[in-house]
Amino acid sequence: MLEADVAIVGAGAAGLSLAHRLAGPGSGPRPPSVALLEAPPGPLRPPRRTWCFWEAGPGRFDAAVTASWRRLRVRDRAGRSIDGDIAPLRYKMIRSDDFEHLVARDLAGQDGVRRVEGTVDTVEDVPGGALVRLRDGDGNPRAVHARWVFDSRPPSSLPAARTTLLQHFHGWFVRTARPAFAPGTAELMDFRTPQPADGLSFGYVLPLGRHDALVEYTEFSPRPLTPDAYEAAVRHYTDDVLRLGDLEVLSTETGVIPMTDAVLPRRTGQSVFRIGAAGGATRPATGYTFAGLQRQTRAVAAALRAGRRPAPPPAHSARSRAMDAVLLRALAGGRADGPALFCRLFDRVPMRRLLRFLDGDTRLHEDLAVGLHAPVGPMLRSALELPGLPRRPYEGPPRP
Repeated sequence: MLEADVAIVGAGAAGLSLAHRLAGPGSGPRPPSVALLEAPPGPLRPPRRTWCFWEAGPGRFDAAVTASWRRLRVRDRAGRSIDGDIAPLRYKMIRSDDFEHLVARDLAGQDGVRRVEGTVDTVEDVPGGALVRLRDGDGNPRAVHARWVFDSRPPSSLPAARTTLLQHFHGWFVRTARPAFAPGTAELMDFRTPQPADGLSFGYVLPLGRHDALVEYTEFSPRPLTPDAYEAAVRHYTDDVLRLGDLEVLSTETGVIPMTDAVLPRRTGQSVFRIGAAGGATRPATGYTFAGLQRQTRAVAAALRAGRRPAPPPAHSARSRAMDAVLLRALAGGRADGPALFCRLFDRVPMRRLLRFLDGDTRLHEDLAVGLHAPVGPMLRSALELPGLPRRPYEGPPRP
């Protein structure tokens, strides 16, 4: 049996971030011993993907940042652009492969870190901590005993909620024959895409150079598309909307992010906690997760260094979650025109302030000022409706 102070289940963004904070640069003179448990190659491993977030100044993971932008753009359905300078913030993109390499480099040679490959079966409280039972690649049973366990695996099902939408997307890393992109500006939401009957859609363009970019098609709706439908949607956006001309698809990414007002438990035992998306790090109204899980893992590392119970804090305030619940209800119920709502907010609220609002970094009077630029009638009706709505188990979307 392997003994450790901390066991981290899962080596995605949350698990790697916590390991880096506990045993990487700046972890202090006596970092805890860490067992990082990662799934073997196969379907249980997180797929390659990108994570985006915004922050001011240099950040802990800048060495893994692929690109960053200080200007953002939103386009309405007619193509009118809304541009904003978000300085001193930067919108940053990290590719998961680069993040994994950074963490592996910084943890290399750390005697207190053990990486264990295997499929976790159970996590249970035992005297003095928790026990993780797993099977290695050959099917042999193994066990890890730790004082604290942090589980970042996606939950097998979502808790009951009043509203659950899905943010689902498919993107291409492309290289064009002609110079087609403006490297200084990221296209955050381009609503010149065909709008679905029961949600909203938009294009998303992160330029990496004059010829290179990540181009994605994104929907907020109840169910994902088929693989062929995603390919057709991205092709329509690149060919008919952006008119990129000849291009080469270098790689692709696909993802589904729940947007829900469900309460995700951050503690599942006396010594067992959930972190990352599994622990509520995703902002319900936007799908952004990376910044929220950094707040969680930073707080956990600080608590361990101080000898306190390392319970992950909520990644988003109660006020933020309440506002998100209202927005999700308005979108899911068809009361709010999603493209018009988001364009109005970006048009009337300075982008830097709006990003701070989306990150929960604004005061009550600033939140109210932002809220006044949303359609008051639909939002008020949705807010009044919420207390009477039951929370129902989420059975998941039909298979595409």
